[in-house]
Amino acid sequence: MLALRLARGTHPLVLLRRLMVAAASAGVGFLLLSSLTYALSHPGQSTTSLLRLSWCLIPLAATVHFAVAVARTDPSTRPRSGLSAIGLGPSRLAVLAAVSTAVSGTLGSALALLFFLHLRGDLTGMPFDGSAAELLAADRPLPLAGALTLLALVPLTATAAAALTLRPRRSAPRPTPVKPPGGLPWGCALTAVGLAIGTYAARTHEGGALPLPGDVDANPAGVLTGWALTAVGLAVAGPALTHFCGRLLQLVRPGATRLLAGRTLMAEARRIGRPLGVVCAVASGVIAALTLYESGPRPFGPLTGLGATLVITCTTATLLTSALEARQLRATTTDDLRLLGAPVTTLRRAALLRAGALLVVLTPLTWLVGTLAAVPLAR
Repeated sequence: MLALRLARGTHPLVLLRRLMVAAASAGVGFLLLSSLTYALSHPGQSTTSLLRLSWCLIPLAATVHFAVAVARTDPSTRPRSGLSAIGLGPSRLAVLAAVSTAVSGTLGSALALLFFLHLRGDLTGMPFDGSAAELLAADRPLPLAGALTLLALVPLTATAAAALTLRPRRSAPRPTPVKPPGGLPWGCALTAVGLAIGTYAARTHEGGALPLPGDVDANPAGVLTGWALTAVGLAVAGPALTHFCGRLLQLVRPGATRLLAGRTLMAEARRIGRPLGVVCAVASGVIAALTLYESGPRPFGPLTGLGATLVITCTTATLLTSALEARQLRATTTDDLRLLGAPVTTLRRAALLRAGALLVVLTPLTWLVGTLAAVPLAR
């Protein structure tokens, strides 16, 4: 009840982010249910059905990542003065954030089930009744237990991840100066291993270019594993790369604007670095897909388009949410700079310099990873 009252008094932008979490959960739920109906209509192709289900893990992970970012930036669950006196300490606020995440995810899963049943023709009275009956195996009964289990994946996973991320931690004294992120070697190693696994899996596939889940029969599981390791590697290396961009801005006698931009990037490297790395991984996957199918057939089905849209939207929204969180955390510093007489143009130039440095460093890296991932698949 308290979580619902807090939701009624929140800012419209916060409610929009929660609705986006519900929409993403609905999309993932629909993909999972579609995989279930594919298994029902193809009982003799268990391997293909399992592989189709495994492709749903990518949008599932992107949705959970976005849900955690939304829960972390929810202003109604931040510790404030006076709340501890009425029993709303950090632990209780973390529980409220997890409950809000569970409500959003459950709402999305319920919408996915209703829309799925509507397209199957099980629910009538609305436009497009049964328009996808053949695709969704309307001639076979839907196992309720299996459908509910799949629909519970997003709410349960997102709630557990939010509770784990927002749990209270004992504040430990930080060394002076703060050590830079050290995940670059591990990130490079994971990316290299992912590219190597993807290359090996592509060579074991007989035929031409590797189709995407629209024609999932030819998708080796090794390609999915290789891409997942590559994405994890870029996410691990993201904070170190962001920290490097901050140092790059301060080279060769920096002025006040470059010094401010560089120090801000270094301070926020751990917060925005991983979402940046995930966005780079998704962008490299898009580059690989476009390179792979630019001259040949493009077996992109509606489910592939839905999954790609979910991944791109969720990762981009997670990055924007993390950037907004970082901006809110440095609001006090920004106000102090304005009180000291820093012009607004200087702060804007510093923001542009930060964005430019990230683009200069991460764009070639993303293009290189995407190109290397596409080369063995096109043979």
